[in-house]
Amino acid sequence: MVNRIRLLLGLEAAVFIAAALIHFGVVLDGYNDQEAGMAESVIAIVLLAGLLTSLLRPDWTRRAGILVQGFALVGTFVGLILLVTLGPRTLLDIAIHVAMVVLLVSGLVVTVRAPATFQGMSHRVTDTANRR
Repeated sequence: MVNRIRLLLGLEAAVFIAAALIHFGVVLDGYNDQEAGMAESVIAIVLLAGLLTSLLRPDWTRRAGILVQGFALVGTFVGLILLVTLGPRTLLDIAIHVAMVVLLVSGLVVTVRAPATFQGMSHRVTDTANRR
């Protein structure tokens, strides 16, 4: 389960990095939007921080995954609202945002469904009980 969550966090971060590169005009020309690129960069960094947390503290994987994916989903919804209300409304922007939402919701479902013992709590309780 840890590896599945890590894979999702890495994939999600990669999608946000790709979107940021598009909006900064690095990958495609004509879709420049500096504000969107900055927001996507921040979200990518947060997702990568969650992945790094999982690598350094595997028992925090579930908590970190829920936190960073939740943050990313809220940020993506804000971006989607801005996209619909203020524009620019390009097919590429809409498709990227829809893909982001689907990926983040899928990641959150997998992460939330991970067993609670996955948190590392049960082995601490067991270890403490065994010491007595």
